[in-house]
Parts: sequence; structure tokens; C-alpha cells
Amino acid sequence: MKKFSVKTVVATGIGAALFFVLGRFVAIPSGVPNTNISIQYGVLAFIAAVFGPVAGILSGLIGHFFIDFSFGWGVWWSWVISSALFGFAMGFVASKMKIDEGVFGKKDIIIFNVAQIVCHLVAWAVIAPVLDIVIYAEPANKVFLQGLTGAGLNIVATAIVGTLLCVAYAAAIPKKGSLKEEK
Repeated sequence: MKKFSVKTVVATGIGAALFFVLGRFVAIPSGVPNTNISIQYGVLAFIAAVFGPVAGILSGLIGHFFIDFSFGWGVWWSWVISSALFGFAMGFVASKMKIDEGVFGKKDIIIFNVAQIVCHLVAWAVIAPVLDIVIYAEPANKVFLQGLTGAGLNIVATAIVGTLLCVAYAAAIPKKGSLKEEK
């Protein structure tokens, strides 16, 4: 696992800022109340994959907190916690990959996407709705509809945005032995 370092702090700041900007200004309404097509989860999965679970959990927590705060409806902690847990889980799973060494092949793409599907389903179809019921006494049918819709939309967004970011990042890393000294 990645250690807590200056690199992690910087990645967390950048990840939280990107999460906030994309979630606040690029969210596309889905038709289900308070549920959007959210491309910031692809960026969060990428940040977590490259910089680890600490950067993932903090980027999701801080970024989602500021999205909710900026809208003025109050912080919806059930969804903030779910974003943080998604970032942590993706960072944990991806810590086994070698994306920061320029390796992100077909096997890694499959692992990344199976992991993000499972993590989104747990975060949005289980944790967020249950916390909505426990913390806010929301009706179960409403929050499970929102959670399942959010999970499905986030899965598609992460499959596209997150996978493309990981593939592009890995391709941009110089491979060992690829640089030669000119004579």
C-alpha cells in the first residue's frame, strides 16, 4: 500500500478539487431526485488507483463534503461517507496493480472494472441507503432507488472515465530501459 507522504497529500488535494469541480459543475441530472450522472467517480477511482487508499478516502470525503456544502442543502453524510469508502476500497484493490510503473493491461482493466462495480454497488446500493434510513429517517423505497440508480450511473461513468485515465497514465510512464543515452 502507498504510504502517507507529501505525494499523497498533493494527490489528495488535486483529487478532492477535481472531485468537487466535476461533481458541482459537470453533474448531469438522471431523472431520479438528487441523483446525477457523476463522472467524478472515474477520477476518484483513478486517483485511488495511482496514489493509494489514503488519497482515495480523503479525496472522496473532502470532495463530496464540499459539493454538498456548496449547494447549501447541508452535508449529506451518508453519501459523503459512501464516496470516501469507495475511494478507499478502489485504492486498496488497485494497490496490488503496477499502474505507477506503467502497467495497466487487459487483466488490470478487468480487475479495475470488476472492483469498481462491486465497490459502487456496496457504497450506493447498501451503505448510502442504509445510512440514509438510520441517520435521516428517509423512506427505504426512495433511498434504495436513488442508491441503485447512482450505482448504475457511477459504474458506467467509472468504466469509461476511470479506465481511460488509467490506460493513458500507464501509457505515459516511460518503461524501464526505454531511455537510451546518446553517444
